[in-house]
Amino acid sequence: MIIPRNFYQRNTLDVAKDILGCFLVRKEGGKITRAMITETEAYIGEDDLACHASKGRTPRTEIMYGEAGYTYIYLIYGMYHLMNITTEKKEYPAAVLIRAVKIEDVDYKKTNGPGKLTKFLNIDSKLRGWDITKGEKFWIESGIKINKKDIKIGKRVGVDYAKHCKHYPWRFYIEK
Repeated sequence: MIIPRNFYQRNTLDVAKDILGCFLVRKEGGKITRAMITETEAYIGEDDLACHASKGRTPRTEIMYGEAGYTYIYLIYGMYHLMNITTEKKEYPAAVLIRAVKIEDVDYKKTNGPGKLTKFLNIDSKLRGWDITKGEKFWIESGIKINKKDIKIGKRVGVDYAKHCKHYPWRFYIEK
């Protein structure tokens, strides 16, 4: 079942945990790939110095201020696309970064990072602003229920510039 918009219209930390075990589904041509989400990070509001919205509303961050359930995809280091899904209410910039996925019969080393998984699944800026609830090209389906005690929590990765916000325990993952 495709996860409906109201799932994403909740607290970002809850979405980041609850989406673990769900399946990111990519349809390209006649091929469908189902990837279980194993790691996420939360980015919440203009006060979160690790969130792109901390610099205010810009053409780049406009999607984050929109409705929940859309993709916020951007390029880093000129070569890696990272995919986030917008959360919470309209006009409040928040999103969940999908950091890692597991695909049956695929070496986890090919999908255990946010840039690796988008490369493997051919997700790039052409899918920026995509309604993830539509069920076309790619979407997220309900998956296996993860017991709360099996969810590991850690600091976000690669946000050392974010002063005190770099210490927020907003990375969630399950053992592959």
